[in-house]
Parts: sequence; C-alpha cells; structure tokens
Amino acid sequence: MKKLLNEELNRKTIEEFKQAGKYPVMVVLDNVRSLNNIGSVFRTCDAFLVEGIKLCGITATPPHREISKTALGATESVQWQYCEHTSEAIQALRRQGYLIYAVEQTIASCALHEFSVSAGNKYALVFGHEIKGVEQEVVDLCDGAIEIPQHGTKHSINIAVSAGIVLWEFFRQFQKP
Repeated sequence: MKKLLNEELNRKTIEEFKQAGKYPVMVVLDNVRSLNNIGSVFRTCDAFLVEGIKLCGITATPPHREISKTALGATESVQWQYCEHTSEAIQALRRQGYLIYAVEQTIASCALHEFSVSAGNKYALVFGHEIKGVEQEVVDLCDGAIEIPQHGTKHSINIAVSAGIVLWEFFRQFQKP
C-alpha cells in the first residue's frame, strides 16, 4: 500500500472550497476558550464542507497565531462570524430555518448513533466550553441535545474531538442515498 502524496489528494483550492456545495450544517462555539480547539474545529469544518461557524462569547476569532497553528489555513476557507452572545447567534440561525441542537449531556439528550439527519433540514450544532459545556441558557433555546455515548471513567470529550465525531456522523448520514 502506497501513501498518497499531497499532490495526489485532489485538494480543493480556497476558491474551489468557497464555490463548493456545503452541507446544511452550522457550528456554534459557545465560550470555547482554547485557541487550539477553535483552530481544530475550523479544520474539521473545512474537511466536512460545513456552511460556517459562529464564534460566540469568549471564543477567540481569527486572525490569531494559535488558532492558525491548528487550523492550517481553514480560517480562510470556512466562513465565520463573531457574536457576542450565543443566544443572539441561536436566534439568528432559527430565523434562517436551522434546527438547533446542543452537543451536551441532558436528561433528554439523544445518543448520536440514534439521531437521524433529515436531508430536508438545516442544522446548527452548539459546542460548549471545555469545562462548563454549553451554557444552560443556551441549552434552553435549543430544539434538542445530542450526546456522544461514553463508557469509561470520564464523561467528557475534548470539544475539538467531539466536533470531529459529531460532524463526521452528520457528513456520513448526508452521504447516504
């Protein structure tokens, strides 16, 4: 088995990415403090052709050296917008027809593997602070919550890893005929 070279990967240029059809998914980062996590989420959103990112509260914005270090150029391809209050971002997305889901552990959350993506819907996925998670005020504004089942001694996953898992599952389901 031969490893592919970068030039064999058929990567899109930034312009091709901007012109490409996107999946109807927006990511909302609710007070994410780690610049490396923010950069990683940008990179994952680029990989899965996500429509864009709303950076809210204390979540830092590009350009920033630490974000760029993990984003590897994805801050140039993925559309983003800063909103001071996550609730304002949620309300704007709702007016645009998005269904809003917190990626959070709640008494009524749906396990990710049991969640069905519907091709006719647009989704906004809210990921929260590394320690506090998605703020309760924001959870209250959501249509539901999606939880990544965990079976070890820890009951939290790094936000960038969580975004990768959830966005992969949405991408996978949108790929189904």
